[in-house]
Order: sequence, then structure tokens, then C-alpha cells
Amino acid sequence: MTELTLRLQEGDTERTIAVDQNVFTIGRLPECNLYLPFTGVSRNHARLVKTADGVWTIEDMGSKNGTQVNKYLVNGAQELHHGDVLWLGNVSLVVLLTSPVPQSTPEYLGTSDINEQRTILHNVEQLQKQWIAADSKDGNINNNKDKTIARLKDLVDIAKNLCAAASIEEIFSQVQQVVFRYLDSIERLALLIDVNGSGQLELMNAATRNLSQQKHLPSDGSWISRSICQKVFDEKVVIQTADTHQDERFASEQSILVKGIRSAMAVPLWDENKVVGVLYADANLSSYHWANEGEEELSFFSALANLVASSVQRWLLVEKLKTEEMIRHRLERYHSPAVVQQLISVGGLPGGRLAPAESEISILFADLVGFTAISERLTPTAIAQLLNNLFEEMLKEVFGYGGTLDKYIGDCIMAFFGAPEPQADHADRAVSAAKGMLNRLEHLNANDFWQEPLQLRIAINSGKAVVGDVGSSQRVDYTALGATINLAARMEAVCPPGECVISEVTHKMLSHPSDFEEMGDYRFKGIERLVKVYKTQLHQMPTIISPFISH
Repeated sequence: MTELTLRLQEGDTERTIAVDQNVFTIGRLPECNLYLPFTGVSRNHARLVKTADGVWTIEDMGSKNGTQVNKYLVNGAQELHHGDVLWLGNVSLVVLLTSPVPQSTPEYLGTSDINEQRTILHNVEQLQKQWIAADSKDGNINNNKDKTIARLKDLVDIAKNLCAAASIEEIFSQVQQVVFRYLDSIERLALLIDVNGSGQLELMNAATRNLSQQKHLPSDGSWISRSICQKVFDEKVVIQTADTHQDERFASEQSILVKGIRSAMAVPLWDENKVVGVLYADANLSSYHWANEGEEELSFFSALANLVASSVQRWLLVEKLKTEEMIRHRLERYHSPAVVQQLISVGGLPGGRLAPAESEISILFADLVGFTAISERLTPTAIAQLLNNLFEEMLKEVFGYGGTLDKYIGDCIMAFFGAPEPQADHADRAVSAAKGMLNRLEHLNANDFWQEPLQLRIAINSGKAVVGDVGSSQRVDYTALGATINLAARMEAVCPPGECVISEVTHKMLSHPSDFEEMGDYRFKGIERLVKVYKTQLHQMPTIISPFISH
């Protein structure tokens, strides 16, 4: 025999009432079988009656506000079905039958009893076409044709508006207007996008139909069923679920079990062969609405998502180009063009920054000899012109050997090799760049580069350092930090004019260590140990051709 229970929602909680009599009264009087002391409920409001055939019916008992089944007023005895929603004033009761009458429904997922778990998975491409090819319930071919034409026009208008949207906010605004205009049942809407192509969905925007409730919508997206969205994204399927309280798979999904929300829809934003995000909505749908209109609404939702996907993909491409341009502009100040292109191509800059990380590097300081005396004889404009011209020439050697510019310190160039991309031969690269700088300056002097000959002091040290973007939200510098850098800066002071000095660590790493001669042991400020220093007049020796260089 068919058993009947009622589910009553009270605020954020609910309770289930067993209907244990063949005639079961509901009303505001305490003597009723179900006592409902709520505004809008009459003293003797309605009664449930089980017929001799085991069919449950409901009758209104002359209540002031009437009794409704799925929003339709009851006139006489009306048969009840599993999932029906009874309305007595402002109170709703969901009908639960243990042996529900079979209904014609689409294919459901993972259950033999279709009314116990009302969750549908659909093929995306089929749904996108289904809404356009209107299936009129009256069977009139002309009506079908007219409705199909009207819907095609609507989609064209929607597509035009989406194409005109330049930002993700504008795209969502268009989607929001369309969804709330066409789908009366939808209460909340969200757009989630895989911004970085990592497979992780990010909430971009959300809205509620009732504007007064917008401020109460959690900005962290905690109200969204992440499991549904991830399944839609990963498997390229459309999901609609109704009566989530009866679906065991959503027992742990507190976000969709709140205050009257019993249905959710999610469709993938599928642009060609790539899913770029998910369009998600939830609603206060009854099972009756689900069986009669849910699939058509889902079909429209999916067709809309197809248009949204193209707009989102275009926005993602524009944002990527903007980010790459910004990164390229920043990095070209520090790296050779080849290194910049490599960093961008491998996506090595999340958020446009290089996170600080420990690296094995060789650090180079190149200082202009006698700059203080030179600057006293020049105007500020002439000093700036001298340094600009000199740095332009010297940086060609740094970049030519795959080095990274750290910064200019007055008349000094600070550069390093071995980061951000690891370079096993960073010591050889640094020494080759130093030799190239000295040779280049000698050639410039011979061609009257400046009104008097110029000289450099260059110091190189190798070791571990922390390299990456360091600074505040207003200003960030890509730099190297650590004891290795401090020692190189100190060594510059003992370098003879026109030469290069290197530390013992760097000397041991060179492929041609015999090119250098020991200069002696030195003690530097802030460093307790003695440091062995090597020197050579690199500009007077044959050029070292390395396999990583092409001049």
C-alpha cells in the first residue's frame, strides 16, 4: 500500500510528518492531525483522503486563502503525486510517496527509482539545438515554426549584445538580464571560469533575482555546489537536479540544502573543443515544475551558455595578451629577448610576478672608474647622457650571454647569470660577459666614445641567492639577495681599473680557470673569513667562444 509523508520547511530546518490515517486534517486548530499555527492557514484548512484504491487525494475545507497543488487552486478532490508541493497560505508541504506513480521523464543518473533521485545528465550538443527546435505541446506545426523563428531571433540579439561586451562584468550583466527574463524559476546565478587554464574554476560574478538579497549573497561562492560544477566542467555534461533533499549524493552539499533551494542547473561553457567555465543557477523548483518545464529551461540555459562561451573565450584571449604585453614590457628591462620569450611561452609568471626562489647564480658588478671626478666636470644633463650611452653598450654584453639586469646603482651595473632560468655554466657566462664589456669599452675608447677614455672595474662572485620579485603592491623590483651578492659588491673595491676580479668559488667553476692568476687573500667588511681573489686582464686575452653564444 502507498504510504504518504509530508515534508515541512520551517526557516532553515525541516521536519517530516507521517500521514498515519486515511483521513488526515490540516489546519490552525490544535485538534487537527497536522497543527500549523501560521498566518494564512485557516482553522480547518484542508484534508488528505486515501481512497479505496490506495490513491491519496487532497480537498480544501473552505479555507479563506484556498489550497494549492503546485501553485494551482484545488477544486474538489485532487489526486496527489510524489513530489507535489502543497500550499496552505504561505506554508508549503512536499508530498513524499513510498510507491510513487511512474511518470514519463528523461533518463536519470545512477538510480532505478527515478523519483528518488531527480538528477539528469544531458549531452551538451543535443540540448543546445533542442530549445531552438521548439516542440509545441499542441502539435501545431505552424506554431512550432513561429516559435523556432522567434527563438532564433532572440539568440541572434543575445549574441550581438554578448559580442559587444568588452569586460567579464559586461558579459555577466548580459547573461543575468537574459536568464532572469526567460527563466522565471531561477533565483541565483553564477559565472565560474577557468582563468589560468589550470582546471580550477574561479567565481567571476554572481547575482540574485531579488536585488534586495544581493548584499546577502556570499561573495566567496559558498552557496554554489562545487561538486556539480566540477563534474560539468570535467565531463562536458549538463546537470540539472531537483529535490536535492532526496538525492543521497548531495547529502554533504550544505550549500544547496538551504532555505527552499531544491533545484540546481549547471552547464559547461564549451567553445569548440575546450570548456572554459560553467554557468550555474539554482532555483526553488518543485518536482511538478521539473517534470513539465525543467528540461526546456535547461535546454535554453545550455543554448545560452554556448554563446557565453565564445564571449568568455574572447575575453580570456584579450586578458592573456594584455598580461603577456605587460610581462614582456617589464622583463625586457632585465632579460634578453630570448629569455623573455621563453618565460612567457612556459607560463612562468603567475600573476605577472616571479616568486622569490633560491638559485645558484653568478653576480656581476661593473663600476665606472673615477665617476665622482668625472661628474664634477659635467652638467647633470651630460652625466645622464654619458651613463645612458655607456649602459646601452654594456648591457648588450650582459644580454648577449643570457644574463639578467638587476639594477643600475648610480654608475654601476648589477647583473646576474643563472636565473630566472637555471644555467649550469653561469660562471662562464658571467666571465665572458665581463670580458666582452672590457673589450667593447676599449673599442669605444679607440673611436672617441667620450671626450676622455673610460675604464671599468668588474667583480664576480658565485653561489646561492634568493632571486625574484621583491617589493610592495605599489612597486616591485626583480632582484637578487643574499651573502653572495654582498661579497661581490665588496670585491669591486679591490679590483684594479680596467680589470675583472673573481672569487675562489667562481674560479673553481670556470671551464678555463688558468686564464686567471691569484691576487691574494682579502678581508672584507661584514665577512669574517678571508676571501681568496683572482684577477686577469680579460680584455687583453683572446675571446672565449662559448657554445651558448651566437654573435
